[in-house]
Amino acid sequence: MRNVYATSIALESRGMTVLFAENGLTCLSALNEHPDIDLILMDIMLPEMDGYETMRMIRNTPGLESLPIIALTAKAMKEDKEKCLNAGASDYMSKPVKLEQLFDRIQTWLNADRWQV
Repeated sequence: MRNVYATSIALESRGMTVLFAENGLTCLSALNEHPDIDLILMDIMLPEMDGYETMRMIRNTPGLESLPIIALTAKAMKEDKEKCLNAGASDYMSKPVKLEQLFDRIQTWLNADRWQV
């Protein structure tokens, strides 16, 4: 929770709006309730429905096939990255996440200079 809070504060300080979902099921609900979401930071080790299954469900939802998803995981082996990408991640970052690298990835995926990173 501490990492989520710190990351949220950092993103908000750059002008981003952050929605938090504590598991895959609430993530899917948030996507339903907020169709204007621009990007997802997906933790892989989630309770109830893990990040892999959540990403598969997102990719099978009409209109969400190309929504950028950056998978964040403590698993840092090559096969872990491939597993994330095969499950539907657009990109992959291992933890601990360095904020400047995260901001760069977000800017790349959104292809927007409005974040002023």
